[in-house]
Amino acid sequence: MTQVLNRRHLLLTAGAVAVSACSPGAADASERQYANSPFRRITDAQWRERLPRASYDVLRHAATERPGTSPLNGEHRRGTFVCRGCDLPLFRSQWKFDSGTGWPSFYDVIAANIGTRTDFEIGFPRVEYHCARCLGHQGHIFDDGPRPTGKRYCNNGVALKFQPA
Repeated sequence: MTQVLNRRHLLLTAGAVAVSACSPGAADASERQYANSPFRRITDAQWRERLPRASYDVLRHAATERPGTSPLNGEHRRGTFVCRGCDLPLFRSQWKFDSGTGWPSFYDVIAANIGTRTDFEIGFPRVEYHCARCLGHQGHIFDDGPRPTGKRYCNNGVALKFQPA
């Protein structure tokens, strides 16, 4: 039975990867605009030196910070949330909301500044989003957010910095 489940999981995952690889994402253009960015030429060792450990793990290796640990959960001033890796603006403070998940959450994003891909890390497809300039992992997009978009950009706080207005 285990072999059947593993084989079934492998076939379903491979099929989903093939489908997602054949359909170009809307984020292709946003990633292409930063194709020559110097942030794309930073080595893994250089990222490790530049970033705090938790930020490095999330941004460069798609780790997830523990829920409820980010000081940005309590950030309510006017300003902009930017990528910790390269300072590219990703979210306006007025788009932030308390999702009750323990991670900073936003219902909208500066769309030209993120890229997306299908992520199968937990066995089923999710939409992962990342900074379009440095390709740093930020979080995942869910369809349970508030109006007007109905989206929830669930972000790792260690992947962001806040810049007050």
